[in-house]
Amino acid sequence: MTRKVYGICFSPTGNTKKLTERITARLAEAFGCPYELQDFTAPASREAVKSYAADELVVVGSPTYAGKLPNKILPDFKEKLRGEGTVCVPVVTYGNRSFDNSLAELTAVLKAGGFVPAGAAAFACRHAFSDLLAGDRPSAEDFAEADSFADGVAEKVRKAEGGLTGELAVAGDADAPYYVPKGLDGQPAKFLKAKPLTDPAKCTNCGKCVPLCPVGSIDPADVTNVPGICIKCQACVRGCPEGAKYFDDKAFLSHVAMLEQNFTEHKKNAFFL
Repeated sequence: MTRKVYGICFSPTGNTKKLTERITARLAEAFGCPYELQDFTAPASREAVKSYAADELVVVGSPTYAGKLPNKILPDFKEKLRGEGTVCVPVVTYGNRSFDNSLAELTAVLKAGGFVPAGAAAFACRHAFSDLLAGDRPSAEDFAEADSFADGVAEKVRKAEGGLTGELAVAGDADAPYYVPKGLDGQPAKFLKAKPLTDPAKCTNCGKCVPLCPVGSIDPADVTNVPGICIKCQACVRGCPEGAKYFDDKAFLSHVAMLEQNFTEHKKNAFFL
């Protein structure tokens, strides 16, 4: 008997959160129990270990970064989430290119942490870099598919009556290397050191970008200063109320242009039960 459903999401620009909560709420409705969404995005939210009991169910959502889980957040997924034979539902989103190996990696990480996967899903969503890539997603159709998927998971869990094996086949290779971003010339686009810039004509130094950064890299005393690492999540760019944050790194912009040139077709979501 499922006592409570939890949704955990790392979601710098919000779409992974929307889908994680949709699936979590649907599962809670199916089991007639409460649910709780736990946002795993802010640095402080990832400090403590989160443990879940055998009679709980956990939906875990993450965006895909270069074909896998975000590498700077991966240690937190591995070290801060603990299950006790807890049923889980790994969910990834991707920006209309490919989820590659992110779902396989998330599934493997959760299994290693004591969770038992009942189903897994990958959803195409607006790319953090560009509104030209699935800019209208998640759509009403995507949410309807999320509901159907959650219903399938609930049915599977009920039929298993606590006897899930944890052997869930999902697409991808958990141990595969990261995707190498390409530029318009087809060559690797190297922009690891790129950081957001700030337009002084637009910035009011309101500080709203500071808590948006999932790795705490923006200086609260001077938001134009980014002394820490940047994971290119675009949270500050999309979250700035004045539109003052932007990237001008040539390799980064070439990669974005390559994506816009080659990956605008509608991608189907993937479900594994």
